[in-house]
Amino acid sequence: MRAVYKRELQSFFCTPHAYVFTGVFLLLGSVFFAVGNLAAHSSDLNGFLWNAGYLWMLLTPVLTMHVYAGERRAHTDQLLFSSPVSLWGVALGKYLATITVLGLTVFLSLIYAGLIAIYGRLYPSEALCGYLGFSLQGSAFVAIDLYVSARSRTPVTAAVWAFGINLLLWLVDVLSSAVSSEILQRILEFISPYQRCAPFRSGQLSAANALYFIGVSALMLFLTVRMLDSRRWREA
Repeated sequence: MRAVYKRELQSFFCTPHAYVFTGVFLLLGSVFFAVGNLAAHSSDLNGFLWNAGYLWMLLTPVLTMHVYAGERRAHTDQLLFSSPVSLWGVALGKYLATITVLGLTVFLSLIYAGLIAIYGRLYPSEALCGYLGFSLQGSAFVAIDLYVSARSRTPVTAAVWAFGINLLLWLVDVLSSAVSSEILQRILEFISPYQRCAPFRSGQLSAANALYFIGVSALMLFLTVRMLDSRRWREA
């Protein structure tokens, strides 16, 4: 798994994908921060994190599109299938490498928290709680989009499908506040990754919602392994 992790992490920084992901995130995050905090004279960091959470929907497909689909197009995936590393090792190595890039991006976004601490008032416990939910949400989106990449034949197809699924999850969040049926509303709120972040935004450490994001990531990793196993035998 370590070898897969190092190889994947190196590939991220030898190609533009990690730089584009981090650069665009920080650029759009700066716009959100300028409008929501600087212009409004607000020190609400969790409000910024709530808005920045929508960037995962747009940008994680850019980060994950080449992870599996790129190898499939270049026919280098057969090397992984024939390597001594288990499929779980492959999936975890690639997932952790992608999460490392995401974690670096989250770390760089701490500059916004630093500006609030210097020029406003920052509550560390609420900020840490908000960043935890923000990071867990991003990790779940990465796991979902990696599964999509594993199912796709080309990186462009992976990006399009991943963005479509991410957009569907956003629509689930929109519909949860628009439907009149209480039962349907609860179902949609249960599914929505944005509603699951609401307690963290309020500074509440929610174990149930943290387990939801971890469970989604674990499920997507399991499905990715099953997909890789199916492809290995089908394309052997």
